[in-house]
Amino acid sequence: MNLQEAKAQAFDATEISGHRRRLRNRLIRGGAEALADYEVLEMLLFTALPRGDTKTLAKALIVRFGTLGDVLSASLDELMRMTGVGQAAAASIAVVREASLRLAAAQIADKPLLTSFDALLEYCRLHLSHSRVEEFHLLFLDTKNRLIRHERQGIGTVDQAPVYVREVLRRASDLGSTNIIMLHNHPSGDPAPSRADIAITNQVMDAGRPLGVKVHDHLIIGKSGHVSLKSKGLI
Repeated sequence: MNLQEAKAQAFDATEISGHRRRLRNRLIRGGAEALADYEVLEMLLFTALPRGDTKTLAKALIVRFGTLGDVLSASLDELMRMTGVGQAAAASIAVVREASLRLAAAQIADKPLLTSFDALLEYCRLHLSHSRVEEFHLLFLDTKNRLIRHERQGIGTVDQAPVYVREVLRRASDLGSTNIIMLHNHPSGDPAPSRADIAITNQVMDAGRPLGVKVHDHLIIGKSGHVSLKSKGLI
């Protein structure tokens, strides 16, 4: 490396350091809302890439995946297919999603979910709103409507996930759950229920009634919002 190249490299390092310092100051003075989505992602990458250009990489990630939420929900394999994203950067992104899921779980732990609907909804959104395939989940509740277990029962294509009524009720019996909340996502973004969504809900309700298993609700999550079949009067 000649002297000119060394000076240029030192200048770049100084510029990167100054940019990061200014970004941190904006966060401290103005709060997180003062940062654009790509800047939030930039800061997540600081520790993983102590000398790299995280601004360019953060913008490229959002272009590739669509939104900050989509980046945070991407798998490790998907992230590491991006040029410039190694294991350290991918892990830094993935751990933020995991921390968010654990925080949301803590907000509903040991609480009657039917009286903690906002916290429940946030929990469901974090799990499903950015999934690119349809997933069917169940929340098994105890007699006080507290969460016993959350399980993913099926995963499908972009618009269909299998639901097996007998398996739903078998798991409820195994877990000693008498109340359940059905949950799935619409990758299209529109949470409006289909006829099939309503039909399978009624099938589970009808099969569960003689066994003492009640379906409290069926929540459908999309990027544009959510639908509660109970609130809509559909169950």
